[in-house]
Amino acid sequence: MTGGGKKLVLAVIDGLTPGVLERALDNGRLPVLRALSEAGTYARGTTTFPSVTPVCLTTIATGAHPDVHGIPHLVWYHREERRLVEYGSSFAAMWAVGARQCLRDTIVNMTQEHLFPEATTVFEAVDDAGRVPGAINFTCYRGRTPHRARVPGIAARRASEAVVLGPRRFFFYNLYESDRTDAPLAIRARNAGSIDAYAGAVGRWLVTRDGFDFLVYYLPDYDYASHVAGPEGADAALARADDAIGDLLAAAGGLDEFLERYAIVVCSDHGQTRVDGAATLADAYADLRIFTGRRSGSPDACDVAVAASNRYAMVYRLPGSRLDERTLAERLDGRDGVDVVVWREEGAAVARREREELRFAPADGSFRLEGDPDVLEAARYPNGVERAWRALACPRAGDVLVSAADGCEFADLGGRAHVGGGSHGSLVAGDSIIPLLAAGFEVSPFGPDPATADLAPLALRHLGIRPPSSMSRPAHAHA
Repeated sequence: MTGGGKKLVLAVIDGLTPGVLERALDNGRLPVLRALSEAGTYARGTTTFPSVTPVCLTTIATGAHPDVHGIPHLVWYHREERRLVEYGSSFAAMWAVGARQCLRDTIVNMTQEHLFPEATTVFEAVDDAGRVPGAINFTCYRGRTPHRARVPGIAARRASEAVVLGPRRFFFYNLYESDRTDAPLAIRARNAGSIDAYAGAVGRWLVTRDGFDFLVYYLPDYDYASHVAGPEGADAALARADDAIGDLLAAAGGLDEFLERYAIVVCSDHGQTRVDGAATLADAYADLRIFTGRRSGSPDACDVAVAASNRYAMVYRLPGSRLDERTLAERLDGRDGVDVVVWREEGAAVARREREELRFAPADGSFRLEGDPDVLEAARYPNGVERAWRALACPRAGDVLVSAADGCEFADLGGRAHVGGGSHGSLVAGDSIIPLLAAGFEVSPFGPDPATADLAPLALRHLGIRPPSSMSRPAHAHA
């Protein structure tokens, strides 16, 4: 698996599903991606769980799952700081926890503080090997090079807090820019694809100067459009993502010239499925004292915190609770929007669906199963046992994990949901399966069961760098 010493681009089109991509390629609507597919190889892979963007992008950056990298969801209860962390589920959810705190958590704290230090990022590993890493708009960006925010008040209380560690070539929505490129404002016309256009401008600048050894090229506008119109209704945004990747090729002089210098992997971070209804998970605990953020008093006086967003939720037992995990989980039986519920019990994990249960725990390099295996059948929940175990083993995860039913989303802290559009986060295949396209390699870089957790070690091996131990930590480490 070598690219003959070529540099590497990892292009991530947020939220792109295999079915949408494959149909668009067949119909000729994506000329750049079609040319790359004809020059390379294509596969389907599996993302992590929960299949929400902060978790999935962190898995791509670290080559690890939440049990290793520590990012559990879009929203979670911080046990040490006794508060809810929100990475921007919606504007209403941001206001519920405090907009300034939400911005700091999303822009700075997720990567600089919440990401576990023992989870080495691909940017750190590339820099440690004396090579030049780069990232454009990628939210899990921790590297070795200090960068100061251009607008300190947005990201930090004080100017000293506005310095973050990122890749040497680092561009984050005009807020952090390692080089002056004269790219346009990223956040100016999101519906028209301004963030992907910003990435395209920076990408052209970098390729023209051959300014990196490894670049993560993140294109989020398709996911934004798909949340509004559904995965089948965002063709224009996908075409703009195709154009943005075309900007890289054009800057090199065309497809052939680009592939002489670079290998490229194009992927998504998660899938997406249509949402026709929303459920408020906290209703299952309406008789309890629920911690909902800064206006709900002390969490020490509450029974539970419910961290719900998109198609995934977590329930935390707080100091005031007299109910154990099983009781909290069983309260969700028959609730609208609930599909699979997972919790820890007597050293094993328990998955419950339609009142049937499967117990599982790592054993002898695999998993020991007891109960009904159909609860997490592989066709519906790809690699569901391991992904559920790793999500539950995250030290910051809730005590009860909830995967949403088909067509349903859990309302966030602000009561918002994407009804009529698309969403993701659950264990089901539609949220979990991603496309993987590679070109410029001598042989296909994808193994028989590729996953987003494979991408960071793939990149390092391609560059001749040995992946760190955190990128191969076995699930049984938490048995």
